[in-house]
Amino acid sequence: QAQLVESGGGLVQPGGSLRLTCAASGFLLSSCTMSWYHKAAGKERELVAVITSAGGSTNYGDSVKGRFTISRDNGKNTVYLQMSSLKTEDTAVYYCKAVRSSGYVYWGQGTQVTVSS
Repeated sequence: QAQLVESGGGLVQPGGSLRLTCAASGFLLSSCTMSWYHKAAGKERELVAVITSAGGSTNYGDSVKGRFTISRDNGKNTVYLQMSSLKTEDTAVYYCKAVRSSGYVYWGQGTQVTVSS
């Protein structure tokens, strides 16, 4: 069964760092455009970062530019989101999304990130 599984969320203090991992099973990520989104309570889901299939191009939401880095390891069928200088407003559920060349879309179940002192 094809699926994405996120991990690495948790509780961190403001200014801290976390690395989220998105692992795919049942299909290969190498041909997919990969993205991370987050959804805070009471808000719409918002794009955080996107990376092309070959990893040659990345783009970030304005609120995370300079603090978050998206990367991928196609050999491990995995995508990462390195989050640094975390702020309380980064608190949200973080989701991984894969878009295949056919246009088919997969979503993960999400992982909670809480930034609090």
